[in-house]
Amino acid sequence: MRLYLGCPIWSFKGWVGNFYPKGAKPADFLREYARRLTTIEGNTTFYAVPAPKTIESWIEQAPETFRFCLKIPKAISHAGKLMDGMDRARQFVETMRPLASRLGPMFLQLPPSFSPRLMPDLAAFLDAFPNDVRLGVEVRHLDWFDEPHRTALNQLLADHNMARVVIDTRPIRELAGDERIKGSAYESLLEARERKPNVPVFEEVTTDFTFLRFIGHPEMGHNQPFIGEWTARVVDQLAAGKEAFVFCHSPDNLLAPYIAREFHTQVSSRIKIAPLPWDDVESPSEPYQPTLF
Repeated sequence: MRLYLGCPIWSFKGWVGNFYPKGAKPADFLREYARRLTTIEGNTTFYAVPAPKTIESWIEQAPETFRFCLKIPKAISHAGKLMDGMDRARQFVETMRPLASRLGPMFLQLPPSFSPRLMPDLAAFLDAFPNDVRLGVEVRHLDWFDEPHRTALNQLLADHNMARVVIDTRPIRELAGDERIKGSAYESLLEARERKPNVPVFEEVTTDFTFLRFIGHPEMGHNQPFIGEWTARVVDQLAAGKEAFVFCHSPDNLLAPYIAREFHTQVSSRIKIAPLPWDDVESPSEPYQPTLF
């Protein structure tokens, strides 16, 4: 039973002076990040596979209790049939094996065009994927959320002990058209972030870990009912002896770590879990919480 909390990036200069200490340099960012949170959603691997020296630096900067949850490269997930990229997928796994205990569940994000008619390709890919590496699968075609496809996918994942990734974008949907951000640079940024899939949100439990991607609002108060909803679900999973990986996003990245901290605060008020490493760096009594408004 363990709750892992993190963000989609660690190299964000806007965190210097709040989440990171004043004067922190880019070379220090991963070390500082790992002193506060316990996992990272490794989106960079979607675009490029890191060199061995880069992986060595990750190992040096993150403790053994930290987990890298790496996205399968788009050259595999977005370039046609999944099985055509199976050799590259196996090679990617082998490249990441030096992370050893630090390697958390990988995740396969499928494009919106990947519909249930491609289920045989997905099934073959999951059959061939190394069975000693945990994997989460995120689908975006809306037909996957309707029956009978929802149940069929859940069963396929359960048969392979893999998770169905849940992405919750509900908190940011209400920002579209908000007069408070009209004409701002933030409005343009939000338009780009609004491209995140607006898919139904279900509690999908198909293996011994949960994989949640939570896209938060820039006002912490707006996130509270959604965090509260997920807290109840995560507590149930932890109480059943399962693990939970929760990755917190925000449209400008600035608030993301503080959303993760709020998740920890709410979950820890309901069930006994390990303290957040962040708590050893500074007191959680008066956390810095940036806000747009």
